[in-house]
Amino acid sequence: MPQTKFQNIVYTVIMAIIMVYGMIVYNVALNTGGVTNATFAMALHEMPIMVPVAILLEYFIVEKLATKLAFTVVRPTDRPQIITYAISTMIVCLMCPTMSLIATLLFKQPSFGTWVQTWGCNMPMALIWQLLFAGPLTRLIFRTLFRKQLADGKKPCDQPL
Repeated sequence: MPQTKFQNIVYTVIMAIIMVYGMIVYNVALNTGGVTNATFAMALHEMPIMVPVAILLEYFIVEKLATKLAFTVVRPTDRPQIITYAISTMIVCLMCPTMSLIATLLFKQPSFGTWVQTWGCNMPMALIWQLLFAGPLTRLIFRTLFRKQLADGKKPCDQPL
């Protein structure tokens, strides 16, 4: 969907905020034994650390690698929705273990076992959250923000991707 570097940065920031917040809420709920109203506020405390990490990781490393991996499974001639799902799945497959490792090192008693357990607990949720909620919500917000540019096919403020 993004057509310029600027749009890609905006898209990445929106996606990172939604994905990271959802996953932090999930992990806080796991650590506290359930979801309460306080869970949503508690999740905000890790956001200033984890969102920038996710943005940088996604933008500079994961996006390109995930796209290459996705095109080992799908073809450019496949339906755009299928391509989007393939790329999103590959992004989760790369981001989940990496972000789980970072969270383990920053917020838990670091050990290989703790990382594997964190990754194992996060992977199903991250995939479901991405494919069914965060991805569609991010695309809706992005299309709303860039409706005119996307409709006109113009690429203001930046060079093409």
